[in-house]
Parts: sequence; C-alpha cells; structure tokens
Amino acid sequence: MQHDLIAQARTWLAEDPDPETRDELAALIEAGATQELAVRFAGTLQFGTAGLRGELGAGPMRMNRSVVIRAAAGLAAYLKAQGQDGGLVVIGYDARYKSADFARDTAAVMTGAGLRAAVLPRPLPTPVLAYAIRHLGAVAGVEVTASHNPPRDNGYKVYLGDGSQIVPPADGEIAAAIAAVGPLADVVRPEGGWEVLGEDVLDAYLTRTDAVLSVGSPRTARTVYTAMHGVGASVLTAAFERAGFPAPVLVAEQAEPDPAFPTVAFPNPEEPGAMDLAFATARRAAPDLIIANDPDADRCAVAVPDGAAEGGWRMLRGDEVGALLAAHLVERGASGVFAESIVSSSLLGRIAEKAGIGYEETLTGFKWIARVDGLRYGYEEALGYCVDPEGVRDKDGITAALLVAELASVLKERGRTLLDLLDDLALAHGLHATDQLSVRVEDLTVIADAMARLREQPPTALAGLAVTSAEDLTRGTDRLPPTDGLRYHLEGARVIVRPSGTEPKLKCYLEVVVPVADAAGLPAARARGAELLAAIKRDLAAAAGI
Repeated sequence: MQHDLIAQARTWLAEDPDPETRDELAALIEAGATQELAVRFAGTLQFGTAGLRGELGAGPMRMNRSVVIRAAAGLAAYLKAQGQDGGLVVIGYDARYKSADFARDTAAVMTGAGLRAAVLPRPLPTPVLAYAIRHLGAVAGVEVTASHNPPRDNGYKVYLGDGSQIVPPADGEIAAAIAAVGPLADVVRPEGGWEVLGEDVLDAYLTRTDAVLSVGSPRTARTVYTAMHGVGASVLTAAFERAGFPAPVLVAEQAEPDPAFPTVAFPNPEEPGAMDLAFATARRAAPDLIIANDPDADRCAVAVPDGAAEGGWRMLRGDEVGALLAAHLVERGASGVFAESIVSSSLLGRIAEKAGIGYEETLTGFKWIARVDGLRYGYEEALGYCVDPEGVRDKDGITAALLVAELASVLKERGRTLLDLLDDLALAHGLHATDQLSVRVEDLTVIADAMARLREQPPTALAGLAVTSAEDLTRGTDRLPPTDGLRYHLEGARVIVRPSGTEPKLKCYLEVVVPVADAAGLPAARARGAELLAAIKRDLAAAAGI
C-alpha cells in the first residue's frame, strides 16, 4: 500500500505544471511522509454546488493548478455538450495566493477547448464577475475565490449564463465531466488567445450600482469601512463617490489586498476579533455606521453606535440587516418577491405579508435565492444581500452597502437610527431574536456523528419549549428539494441544523419570537430572547453531542 501511494504521488508529480507544488510534493516523497501523502491522495476535491474549495497545496485533495486545470477542462466539456461551443466564459479572481494563476489557467483551457475567454482586468469583487456574465452575454463565468475562508484556502465558483451559481443537475454533470478528463498533457493550453477586459466592465457595474438608490434620496451618512484585506476598497469607495456619499474613512491596516490576512484570525466580519480595528477606527472618527466587506466583497456587515455595547459599537446580525433593508424597500414602494433561505429569520416573511409583497423560502445559498421568479430582494443571515437582482443575481456587498448607507441617511434626516427602526419592527411583528451555534471541526466524522445522533434521538424539547414538529430535510418538503439538514419547530422558536457547504463546520441556526406589547416592553423581550437562545444552544449541543 505504501508503494502504491508513492507511485500515485510520482504520477501526479510528473503532471504537475507548478514548480512550487512540484517541489512540495517531491519533498514529501523524498521524506517518505506517507501519513501526509495519504491525506493528500485520499480522493479528489469534490466539485459541488459551491464549486471547489480547499487548502492550497500539492495533490488531488488540495487546491492547485492541476486540480484547477482539470476543473476547467471538465467545465469546458460540459459547456460544449450543452451546445455552447464558441461561447464566452468570463473569469474573475480575488487577491488570494494563486488566484491569478488559476484564472489564467482557466482562460487557457477555455481557449484551447474552442470557447472564448475573457478575464477581468485585476482582482475585483465577486459581484463584478456575476454582473459581467449577463452584461457581456457569456455562457458561463468562473470566480477564483475562497471568500472568507482562512488564508491557505482557495476556491473555484462556477456560474452559468443566467448569472446565477450552478445548482443540480449541472453540478453533477460538470463533476462527471471533470472525472472524465484524461492526462493533463492532453488538455490543450495555449499561451494566449483570450481577452483581458478593460476597466469599462467595472465602469458598467458601477453605473449599475447607482440604480439601487432612490433619485434624490439623502446621502449624508458617514461611514468607516474595512475591506478585511480583500478586494472591496477601490470599488466601494468609487461607488460611494459616484452616489454622493461622504468618502468612507478606511480602516488603514485592512484597506489593501493581502492574502496573508495579517490582522485577523479568520477574514470574516462575523468572527470574533475581526472587527476590532474597525471599532477602534470608528471610536476616533465617530461615523454614523461601520460597513465591512468580506475579502471578495460579496458579503456586507454593518455595525452601529450603541452606548449599551462594550466599546460603544454593536455589530448587527445578518438577520437584522436583512429586515432593515426589506423595511427600507417596502417604504420605497418595492414590488415583486422577497426571498430568503430557510436558515434566515422568519421576520422577512412577516414584513412581506404585511406589505402585500410575495415571499419565498429556499434552500441555503444564493444559487437558490437568485432563481426565485420575480425576485426583488433576497437575503441570507450570513451577511449576504441581493438588492439588485436584475444587475447581479447573487449576493453583492457593494450595492448592499449603498442601500444601508441610504437607509441610515434617510433615518438621520428624521433624527432616528437603524436601532430605532429595529425597535419599530419588533413592535410591529414581535421581537425576532436569532443566534447560531457553529462548531468548526478537524475531523468531519464529528459532524456526521452529530447529525446521526439527532436523527436517531431527536429532541422532544429545547429550553423547556416543546418540539411541535421535526423534519428531516434529506427527504425534501412540498416546497423544498432534499438537502442534508434537520428542522425543528418549537412553541415560539425554530431550529435548523446542517453541515456547512463550504467549511468544516456544523451549523445550527436558532430563532425565537417574543411578543412585545409596547416600547416599554422591549428591554424585557430582548432579555427573554437572549435567555431562550442561550438555553436552546446549550440543550441542542447536549442533544447533538458536540
């Protein structure tokens, strides 16, 4: 077996086009590091509805040029089988390690396969790529990004010509085409022949961002902004300037792209400590709000002044921002359908119902939200907001930031704040308090064991609230296709448990709804909501054995 493993590694080494990963793999072979080689060659990175995502390094279980070339060749074969020979594939990339290399390899493979390829001019936000697909009439798009994953990760996200991320059955068909790719030497990769797009595609996107704002709306909100070492700063500041907002005060230490992400443990605004530098900048600059993007700028986080919070600033939850934007769009007279994933707050449905607006619930991910017929607005609790579905059929942290700034400006003109509007929503619809129990694991069997335990011994009560219904979502529902997840409805609460599709995490999404009679009852309702969430989290962890 050890001999087979070394032979397998040598075969991979002979094909590897990247000197860096060749040297890495050769050193492992030379050292006889069979344990590490066994991990690297335990299978292949699986291509699914999130595309590919994994740690950089040599071997088929890592992200590297060999894996990307195979993925690109499989995608090209799939597109040609769909009758798209000669069609345009647009390729974007972020500023992570190897992203530019992976983008160039993809362009070469597409060109060699008889498709046309166009690469964005420089590292740019993912929503610019999503916009460019439809703007340029492409048959597909590829974004090289690992979003907010750790520095050593990279990924490969695929969109089809409608500008939305792939869903079944396309993901399975592309995966099969990737598996059918033969030796890398047979994959034609010319040295040129693809187009590098100019700044005009970014200008077109920025022109489109203006469309999310109301003509003549106030633009007075002052912001502190962090790009979290990603690619958002130049595009967001340009969008704010065009719209007439005050120039955001940048968190200087995090403004420039840096694949090492030196100031954060994880480059995700939701992670503890990630916003500390933004809070410090805000205490000096005294803005109306803080806006943060994740590294590829498809997510948008918001923090607001709050005298009751430690340090004077409070991060809003994704569900809170989702509800605020919905309320803003309702006031502006929006029509169409509001949509969210099943793990997001039920408050959106109540806002839509009261406003007479259509409402849809989807599986997790914008690949599903973006496909809702008649979509006007969609959001997901993980800081993703689609506020201009005709322009970008995906989450977009730039246009969401503009809309948040417009709402803050409207409220500021009235002497009010985002927190005041959240109070209004609680009084109108009940206090919707949400939280998440998220467990990052080294060993994926921990997640499988927790899911199995909950299926075999489902809880009958959590936090003293009776479980009124339990659904195993692998069977699907009358409105949702099958997915690996569990949903529990309780008296005044809801819990969903699912493995993350992009990270080694088990995620549990919790919501409680506490009735509120009047403004005087808000503090007690918030305290009750926090108490219930803490108790549900404790009881659920025990039930899952995590």
